[in-house]
Amino acid sequence: MKQKIEALLQQSLQTLVNENIIKTLPAIQVSRTRDARFGDFSSNIAMTLAKQAAMSPRDIAQHIINYLPADPAVTKAEIAGPGFINFYQAEARSLDVIRQILQQKTHYGHSQAGGGERVQLEFVSANPTGPLHVGHGRGAAYGATLAALMRATGYEVDCEYYVNDAGRQMNILAVSIWIRYLQSFDIKLPFPSNGYKSEAYIFDIAEQIKQAHQTKFVQTAEVVIQKLPTDEAEGGDRELYIDALITRARELLGKDNYQIIFNAGLSSILADIRQDLEEFGVIFENWYSEQTLADRGLITQAVEQLQQAGYIEERQGAQWFLSTRFGDEKDRVIIRDNGTHTYFASDIAYHLDKFQRGYQRVINIWGADHHGYVARVKAAISALGESADKLTILLVQFANLYRHGERVPMSTRSGSFVTLRQLREEVGTDAARFFYVMRKCEQHMDFDLDLAKSQSNDNPVYYIQYAHARICSVMTQLKEKQLQHKPDTGNKNLHKLTEKHETELMTKLAAYPDIIHKSACNAEPHLLAHYLRELANLLHAYYNAHHFIIEDKNLRNARLNLILATRQVLSNGLTLLGVSAPEKM
Repeated sequence: MKQKIEALLQQSLQTLVNENIIKTLPAIQVSRTRDARFGDFSSNIAMTLAKQAAMSPRDIAQHIINYLPADPAVTKAEIAGPGFINFYQAEARSLDVIRQILQQKTHYGHSQAGGGERVQLEFVSANPTGPLHVGHGRGAAYGATLAALMRATGYEVDCEYYVNDAGRQMNILAVSIWIRYLQSFDIKLPFPSNGYKSEAYIFDIAEQIKQAHQTKFVQTAEVVIQKLPTDEAEGGDRELYIDALITRARELLGKDNYQIIFNAGLSSILADIRQDLEEFGVIFENWYSEQTLADRGLITQAVEQLQQAGYIEERQGAQWFLSTRFGDEKDRVIIRDNGTHTYFASDIAYHLDKFQRGYQRVINIWGADHHGYVARVKAAISALGESADKLTILLVQFANLYRHGERVPMSTRSGSFVTLRQLREEVGTDAARFFYVMRKCEQHMDFDLDLAKSQSNDNPVYYIQYAHARICSVMTQLKEKQLQHKPDTGNKNLHKLTEKHETELMTKLAAYPDIIHKSACNAEPHLLAHYLRELANLLHAYYNAHHFIIEDKNLRNARLNLILATRQVLSNGLTLLGVSAPEKM
C-alpha cells in the first residue's frame, strides 16, 4: 500500500511540474501513522515543497490532493496539522492483508527492493587467539540479522569472516603455546608477561602438540632465553622481550616446526570460533585468510596501484599513503622503513580484493573502538579508483552485562561471563540473539541477564514467543473439540472482523513489509524487534478480550484466519532475528 500511495503522489507531483507550480520532483516519503484517527499513511511532502512552490505547506498540500489520481484502494486524503497529507485505505484493502499473509506464508514481507545487488557483509573477524567474548556476540547477532533482512529484501549477500592469521598477535599466541609445551616437560622457563598466560585453551593446545610430537620441539631453558632482553617482571620492556622471544623461537625451531605450532594454535581456536558461531546461528559463506593477501601478492599490487596513482610518498625510508588528500586527519604509513608492511596495507589490499571479486556494495561491521579507522579506509578506497560510497562501515558498541542490578566485571580473572559460549549457556541462544539487536548498534547496551532468563511479560523475547505459542494452543483446542478450521470460509467472512482489537491487529500486520524494508535498508534490526513486541502486545490483548472458538462458524473461521496470519508474521520476524518460534511454552 505504501508503494501505491508513493506512486499516486508521484503522478500528482508530475502534474504540478507540468503546470509550473513546482520545478523539480523531490524525494517522496510515506510512512504509517501512529494513530488510526489520522488515517493509515502520512506524507510530509507538502512541507518539503513549500519553499520551492512559494506557498504555505497547507496550500501546496491542497494542490497535491487536487491532482491525486483516483484509486479504489484509497478512500480519502486530507490535510492535517501544519501540512501533512494523511491517507485512508479502503476496508477491503485492510482485510486483504490476511489473505495475502496466509497465501504467501514465509515469503510475506519479502521484496525485491535490492534488485539482486551483490553485497559482501564482513563482521566479527575477531583475532583467532582465543574464544569469542560477549562483545563479539553483539556484532555476530547484528551482522547475521542484517544479512537475513537484506536477503529478504532482494539483495544477494555473502557473509565473510576475515581471519587475522598473519599479525603479531598470532606469533605471540604461537610462542605462548610453545612455552607451555616446554613447561610441560618441566623445563624452567618464565612465561612472557604479555603472552596468553592464564587461558586454559593454551595448555590444551600445548598438550595436543605434546601428544602428537612428543619431544620434537624441546629446547633447554638456557638456549631459549640466552641473551634475550629482560621482561617487564625484571624491570625490562615487555614488547622488546616478546619480539625477541618470537625471533628466538623461529631460529631454534626452524620455519617448518615453528609453522606446526603456529598452525596448531590457529586451527584449534578457529575451529572453536566456527563452532561457537554456528551454534549461535551465525553462518559465514567465506572465511578469508589475511595471510593469503601476501601469498598472492595482493598487498604489493595494492601498494603499486597507489604509487601509480600518485598517492604514495617516501619519507625517511618508509612509504606513506597520502590519505589527507581524501579527508583523513593525517597520512598513513603502509610500508615501514624496514620493508615490512603495516596492518593498514593488508586492509587496503583486502578491500581492493573485495571489489575485484565483483561485489557492488561492501559493508563492514566493526567494534566501536575502530571509529578512528573509518576515514583512512574510505580514503584508500577512493585512491584506488572505487567510490567510497560503495563501502559502508557500521560500528557496534560493546555490551555490558548486569546481574541482580550490578555490572558483571568483564575480565578473564573475574570468572564471570566473558565468552559468548558462557552467555549462551546462561540465557540461551534465543534470548542472546534477541537482546543483542534490541538497540541501535551504535548505542551502548546493558544486557540484563536476569531479565533475559525470566519467563515474564517483561522479557520481550519470551513475550513474543508466548504470543506465537498461544495461537498454537488455540489450534490445539480446536482439534480437541473435533472442529475444523476452514480458511476459505474465514476469508469470505473477514468483513465480520470489526472489533477494535481486530482492526488494530490487521493494521499492524499490514505494516510488516514496510518494517522489513526499513530494517534492511537502514541497517536497523531493532525496528523489527520492537515491531514484534508491539504485534505480540496486540495479540495478547485480543486473546484476553475475545474468544476464538465460538458457535458462529463464519466469525470463528475469520478470527482463526486473523490469528493464524499473526502467527505467521511472528514466526517470519523471529526467524529473521535468528530466534525460534515455539509451539509450546
